[in-house]
Amino acid sequence: MTNTDREWIENDIAMTDPDAYLASLGLLIKPAGPDCNLNCEYCFYLPKKELYRGRRHEMSRKVMHTLIGEYMQMAGPNPSFGWQGGEPTLLGVDFFRRVVAVQAQKAKPGQAIANGLQTNGQLIDEEWARFLRRYTFLVGVSLDGPKHIHDHYRVNFAGHGSFDRVMRTIKTLRDGGVEFNILCMVTAFSGNRAEEILDFFAEHELGYLQFIPCIERDPQTGEIMPYCCTPEQYGEFLCHVFDRWSAEHPPSTYVRMMDDLLMVYMGHDCPSCILRKTCGDYLLIEHNGDVYPCDFFVEPEYYLGNLLETPLREIALSDKFMEFRFRKGEVSACRECEWFTQCYGGCQRHRITGNRDPYGPTYFCKSYRMLFAHSKNKLEEIAAKLTAEGYGPQTPPGT
Repeated sequence: MTNTDREWIENDIAMTDPDAYLASLGLLIKPAGPDCNLNCEYCFYLPKKELYRGRRHEMSRKVMHTLIGEYMQMAGPNPSFGWQGGEPTLLGVDFFRRVVAVQAQKAKPGQAIANGLQTNGQLIDEEWARFLRRYTFLVGVSLDGPKHIHDHYRVNFAGHGSFDRVMRTIKTLRDGGVEFNILCMVTAFSGNRAEEILDFFAEHELGYLQFIPCIERDPQTGEIMPYCCTPEQYGEFLCHVFDRWSAEHPPSTYVRMMDDLLMVYMGHDCPSCILRKTCGDYLLIEHNGDVYPCDFFVEPEYYLGNLLETPLREIALSDKFMEFRFRKGEVSACRECEWFTQCYGGCQRHRITGNRDPYGPTYFCKSYRMLFAHSKNKLEEIAAKLTAEGYGPQTPPGT
């Protein structure tokens, strides 16, 4: 580690003001563990059943009360709970009624609680929509594009596609006044179909989008799985998305990667961990109280403790978690790259899975270099115009 590295680590907020750091920390929670009612071919979390054996995984009331109580005490004015899976709706709406009741009981004066729910959209009905609207949950819906693209990988355990049910869920959420956005996986099958996917989202007036590249290795052969997009595919996909996103002034569609970059060009910190200098914006809580630094790193070697045994504050400030946070920007191979300060080596998971080197370039290095070079002049132009006109960058719903 260089002296420069040591300086920015020592000046990091977690080192200089631990209470302020803890106040900004979010939680990503797996209340049903890896359980899911879909069998998506590319899913990275279903294999976690090997860690948590048993037919059903459900967060106990003791774990729920502990995590909410300890987190609310250390959180700032805007505690953030993200409920993911597996599929969290498997636990039913009554589980989440208990969640919001405990949150209200444990909240400190003045705290405004934010809840997010990521779902595959198979179980959402009118009762769910009424609950989600009443308690202002922001819902993320997994949708990979039109039917033939979405159903290519996103199937149930009988092999049937899930598209039709997802689209019914989107209608139910809209009719119920629930704010939602779309999470779209970019795969080998969809990587060359950016325009078709964007046309579909535009046709259905889906304007809050996030595109995630698929990257996994075969546990037997060690080879990149055939359903994963290549760096070239993902780079071209992002450039297509950027061109569509940037064609309007100001952009009317929120695309997470593009709006994150715009924030950087307007002089703000990037809100997403993938392009930040450090990781550690949140902690991952499994259904039994096990804590990990990230949902991509739910592995024995990254285990941080269990909140029934160790206070959450102690886990959040542990040396092991800090080491993980700071490793994000410790990529010596990237230091001379002109784009280093736009990605800081990219997602650690993409580095380890793709190139098997936590200190090497991300597997999607070429993708980002393509996007950064392609978008630079236009982003500078948009940022200047927005600043002159008094606009700020777009924000996703619920923020």
